[in-house]
This record gives sequence, structure tokens and C-alpha cells, in this order.
Amino acid sequence: MALKKKPVTGMKDILPREMEIRNYVMNMIRETYGTFGFSAIETPCVEHIENLCSKQGGENEKLIFKILKRGEKLKLEQAKEEADLVDSGLRYDLTVPLSRYYSNNANELPAPFKALQMGNVWRADRPQRGRFRQFMQCDIDILGEPTYLAEIELVLATTTLLGKLDFHNFTIRINDRKILKAMAQYSGFPEESFDTVFIILDKMDKIGLEGVAQELEKEGFAKECIDKYLGLFKEITNDIEGVRYCKEKLEGVLDPKIAEDLATIISTVDAVKTADFKISFDPTLVRGMSYYTGPIFEIAMDEFGGSVGGGGRYDEMIGKFTGNNTCACGFSIGFERIVMLLLERDYQIPTGAGKKAYLIEKNMPADKLMEILKKAEEERSAGTQVNISIMKKNKKFQKDQLASEGYTEVIEFFRDKM
Repeated sequence: MALKKKPVTGMKDILPREMEIRNYVMNMIRETYGTFGFSAIETPCVEHIENLCSKQGGENEKLIFKILKRGEKLKLEQAKEEADLVDSGLRYDLTVPLSRYYSNNANELPAPFKALQMGNVWRADRPQRGRFRQFMQCDIDILGEPTYLAEIELVLATTTLLGKLDFHNFTIRINDRKILKAMAQYSGFPEESFDTVFIILDKMDKIGLEGVAQELEKEGFAKECIDKYLGLFKEITNDIEGVRYCKEKLEGVLDPKIAEDLATIISTVDAVKTADFKISFDPTLVRGMSYYTGPIFEIAMDEFGGSVGGGGRYDEMIGKFTGNNTCACGFSIGFERIVMLLLERDYQIPTGAGKKAYLIEKNMPADKLMEILKKAEEERSAGTQVNISIMKKNKKFQKDQLASEGYTEVIEFFRDKM
């Protein structure tokens, strides 16, 4: 049987041009987030199955690549249920591993702790444009900071990075899970049905207000609750005034400080931002992860036609490991989508260093070859990138290929002249 040369479904080979962009973006991430005080960490790609299935990851828990027990621990003939076969899995995000990491190492870490984590994650999802089963995630998190300074820093750091990568006119959509719950409570929905309501609300951008109303009716909710609920969305504006409207309208079910803090986050980010973007209050923003407890945010980019990152506050997750809740907030950029958009733009990496190509005629004498190599070393020591290769018969094609790789100067060396 012939071996298969294509990657496994949902995985991909990365060609040099893309790898160059990926490395550039990763370096820019480290550099930019470093200026905000974030420290790089790393966690294993394999996580305990109990942690992955702790009802913190929403729909992602249905997409886990599970790992069989190894060696003598794997007893297929005696297995009666999945737990007899599986004890770990590939991580589906970086937040659950970070929470375990912090719980295990908190005594050796500063407080608050600003973490930067980049690494591959795996989800048995349906592959599509900008979505793979193995993909790089990039997260920044602030652990141990209870105030809205964490949200402000995360949004500013992320948007500064995007600005440096030449992204403009995108939108940071922001909401608060407590406002979501207060709106549902105010409208008369029973608390145990909130998750169902939010799952339907999350489809607003696809099915519109009428579609949401129809789906809520199908679930059996009372018409007066639905009308009262959807009436709120008709009145709320996508700015600070919309937040203030929620504060007044939801009096008695919403702590006014929640709305005040959200308004402060929006106004502060807007006042000190360095990148070109809008920050917009979006009361329909839900975010799928059940671990979010406060402000939530997403990056909306018309160029992609959807979200290219998101995050929020998750003050209760670390407590699942330690028994004591720790304030935590994080923001993840869609690394793969950012790289894809840069490739589609034919983005040229800004560089001060030149790129030269040396083309050497075949059968170059050893003494002359040595001179060429010494010349190349001198140029490399001065910061120039030098690519040395043997001339091909089709020299024009060879030069065109080098030009497409960014080599701006080609020097030819022949046996009879140097």
C-alpha cells in the first residue's frame, strides 16, 4: 500500500513563505507584549482528561483529541467505559492549561502575574477557511488583578500589536456576562434557561432579531419575555450611552458598578489607544466559553468577515484547582487567521537588512569557491542575508524565483572571471 503524502485532515504543511510570516508575527508578539510586561511561559500540549472535561470549555469539550493509556495501563479487553481507556488529551486551548500551571506554580510567580503563551492546540473541528484541527494560539493573561486595569491593559496590548502588523479600522466588541444575565433576568427568563437564551442570542448576527425571536418561541419561552428581552436590543446603542442605558434600565437586577466599570474601560481605551480601531459596546456578544464571569471582548475584522480573537474575565476557573478563586483575565488573538490575512495581502516583512543571492557557475575551482564563501561571510557579518546556490540552465526562472523570495540583488560568479 502506498504511503499518503497529504497531511491528515485539518492539518497542513507550512511552506517557507508562510513560515517566514509566522516567525515574523511571533517575534512581533514577543517584542510588543514584552513592552507591556508580559512574561513568556510554556505548558505541555497533553493535559489531564479530567481538566479538559471539567465543563469549562463549552463546545470545545466535544472536540477533544483523546489519548489512550499507555503500556500496561491500557487493558482493552477489560475496558467497560471510556475512562478505562483514556487518561489524557491534547489541549483544545491555552486557558485551562494556564489555570493548572498557575495553581501549581503560584508561589514562584509574581502577583499579579502577566503571562504570554504561544503554542499549538487541537480541536476535532470541521476544517474551513482560517480554521484547522491543529493551530497556533497566542494568549496574554493577567492573573491576580481584580480591577478593570487588567481589561484595559489586555485590549491596549492586543490592539497595539495589530497596529504594528498593519491592521487598521477593526473593531473591539465588548460586553459583560453580568449584563447579559441581568438583561435575561429583567425580561423574566428563568435562571436555569440563561445558557439556552444566550446560545440563541449568539446567532443574532446571522439570523437577526426576528430569527432570534422565532428560535426563543420554539424553545417554549413566553412571548412577553421574548418581546421585553428583544425590546432592549432595539434601544441599546453601541457606545457608552448604551452602557449607561443598561445601568438605568436594569436597575435592581444589575449592580451599577458593572456598567460604570465597563464604561470606564471603553472610554479609557479610546482615549489612550495608539492603533486605528473602534471599541464598541455589543450587548449581543456572548462568547462560547462558560468560564467567563465578567467583561468579554472580541476582535471583529471586515477583512476576514468574522472574529480574529477574543477573551474575557474568568475569575472562578483557578479556584476549581485550588479551592480559592483567583482574579484572571485573558485575550487571545487568532494567530492563524492573522497569518492568513497577511499572506492574502502579499505582506512584505519590513527589514533593514539586505537580501543578496550569489549564483555560482558549475564546477567552480576550489580556490575561487573559497574566495566567494569568504566574501559571503563578510557580508553576513555586516547583517546582509546571503543565499548561495549553483547556477541553473534556466537562469531567468532561477532569478525570478529569488526575486519572489525577496532577494533584491543577484551576483553571478563565473570560473573564468571573478
